[in-house]
Amino acid sequence: MCFRILRQARKRKRMRLLIQRVLEASVTIGGVVKSKTGKGLLALVGFEAADSEEDLLWGAAKLARLRIFDDEQGVMNLSLQDVGGEALIVSQFTLHAQTKKGNRPSYIQAARPECAVAMYNKLVDLVQAELQKPVGTGEFGADMQVSLINDGPVTIWIDTKRRE
Repeated sequence: MCFRILRQARKRKRMRLLIQRVLEASVTIGGVVKSKTGKGLLALVGFEAADSEEDLLWGAAKLARLRIFDDEQGVMNLSLQDVGGEALIVSQFTLHAQTKKGNRPSYIQAARPECAVAMYNKLVDLVQAELQKPVGTGEFGADMQVSLINDGPVTIWIDTKRRE
């Protein structure tokens, strides 16, 4: 149901991804490691209600094909697909925090859970299809502890509205 509505809302789409190149990353929930990854990417992802399937397709392809891994000459010229790296995708509604007024962030732009869960699951499926292997995940809505060793450090901010 969400995607039917989302296809009509093309003017304000802005799925946000905070992508970090990592040597390793993990998600722990209630003291138990849910997912962990070796060399690859950790993607924190936030959705807005106006995001579309087009945003999810574009974001999944960008995550898999973003050339931020070093080649033989030490130049960032290789993608996650090229290096056979792993991915860990964690939902994070706070990426849509609005801090314009006062000191308490507003999350009104973040998608409601019933839509965000569907978008998160679809994005994970699309990235798995791009990479041709399983992707680690967090647990939507859970209190998660995310650990990582950022490699570089390399951290990339992507907003599907701007596509820059």
